[in-house]
Amino acid sequence: MTVTGLDHTGIIAAVSTALAELDINIINVSQTLMDNYFTMIMHIEFDETKQPIASIQERMHDVELQQSLRIRVQSETLFEEMHTL
Repeated sequence: MTVTGLDHTGIIAAVSTALAELDINIINVSQTLMDNYFTMIMHIEFDETKQPIASIQERMHDVELQQSLRIRVQSETLFEEMHTL
């Protein structure tokens, strides 16, 4: 999952709260701030049979709108295939 947007208070809280509500575990997180622009990459873990990616994307869309962010959720398999030559 990637999260980008102008920095402001509450970004990490909003994203992590939404994930917790979906019973999604955050495995690893990396975030940085460059010229007031926030970027965060999260490795998350969930049971896709109980929580399909589409439902996660839908929930995170609400966070995008509330927090004025761009949030992308991708399957790890898709990410690996895109970056494997």
